[in-house]
Amino acid sequence: MGFYSAHPTASTAWRLAVLMGANARTYKFALADALIEHASEGRSSVTLRELATSYTSAIIRHSANGPQAPASMNLAPKDFLSLVNKFREASPGDAPPTEELVDSAVRAMPGMVMQKFHNLRGGVETPHRFYSLRASGRDAVVDFTPALKAVAGSTELHSLSSELDARWQIVEASFASGVGQSLMGQGLGIDLSLEHLLEKRRRRPVAGLTAAVAGFQYGRCLICCEPLEPFDSVAIDHVFPFSLMNNGRALIGPHLDLDAVWNLAPAHASCNGQKSNRPPTRVEIFRLGQRNEAIMLSPHPLRRTLELSLALGGFKAGEGSWHKFLASVL
Repeated sequence: MGFYSAHPTASTAWRLAVLMGANARTYKFALADALIEHASEGRSSVTLRELATSYTSAIIRHSANGPQAPASMNLAPKDFLSLVNKFREASPGDAPPTEELVDSAVRAMPGMVMQKFHNLRGGVETPHRFYSLRASGRDAVVDFTPALKAVAGSTELHSLSSELDARWQIVEASFASGVGQSLMGQGLGIDLSLEHLLEKRRRRPVAGLTAAVAGFQYGRCLICCEPLEPFDSVAIDHVFPFSLMNNGRALIGPHLDLDAVWNLAPAHASCNGQKSNRPPTRVEIFRLGQRNEAIMLSPHPLRRTLELSLALGGFKAGEGSWHKFLASVL
């Protein structure tokens, strides 16, 4: 688990859960949202029903943006998402969840999303756990661990919340009928003027670029490696600048796209301005490689976007493939 060992903190473990966990539905994101909501109030525990109410409200809110499960999935009438859709059809957008909906979440959460939240691919778990469930039924209480309290009290909380929302939006886009197939076939595009990831076929914004990728570089500037704070001016750096093309340097593959995710990294605007058009240093190239390797650990479609870039350079996805790719760029 190299991503964690490079920065062994509770925030990194949280990023593992949110950015790199499998997503059959969006329940993990709703649980993360609810946990942060209550833990950031300074609480050490909540009743399961309180957590379920916040969880349900988050699902309802996001259901207005896109599907919370693959469009191809047949939902049974009593499925939680079927109940959410029924509620949305009958209620105004700002209506609180019904008792029936919250009851459904209370019944389902302990044996479903709360069991799976800490699970990562490969049968391993996050290095930190963020909660434990005490008692059951109406008396169930969710205790917050020191790790969750550390995340909720961190100066990174704003960034972590933005990363969560961006990841949620990306997964929603991958679930949408037609759009998901486009993302899997073509990967995500970029609108640099708006600094957004795009669904290429329809040019539809999916998520903010900084929020979508900053977590894979620990919320830090790729150039100076200091944290990107909430009020910092942030720019998107072309790690390998276009000036290399004008200086007679050869890049691998005539179709290599320098405006693609693989070469774009959030950085302090001041660091980006000082870097200007100079080539990246060895340290910056290493950080970019580590960032891209981390993205490869996430589920589609961000991973698919980088796989397509690797293929254009003649590389196959695999451990260390991005370091080899970047070593061949100049």
